[in-house]
Amino acid sequence: MIKVNLEPIMKKRKVSSKELAEKIGITQANLSILKNTKGKAIRFSTLNSICKYLDCTPGDILLYEEDNDEDYLLY
Repeated sequence: MIKVNLEPIMKKRKVSSKELAEKIGITQANLSILKNTKGKAIRFSTLNSICKYLDCTPGDILLYEEDNDEDYLLY
């Protein structure tokens, strides 16, 4: 399972959800979905904008945790 570790990075950089959403061009609702690991996907352009604005890498934001659920598809 991929986890989104965005909230701690935003706190460290003292960036609000409203500010980040405005700067990267997405709605606060979509940013909230992303922060809460509810989304199914993220565009590379969005990830790029987040990393650029927060001065971080995709590996700082996206974390892998072993998933015990065996009902998943391999692509």
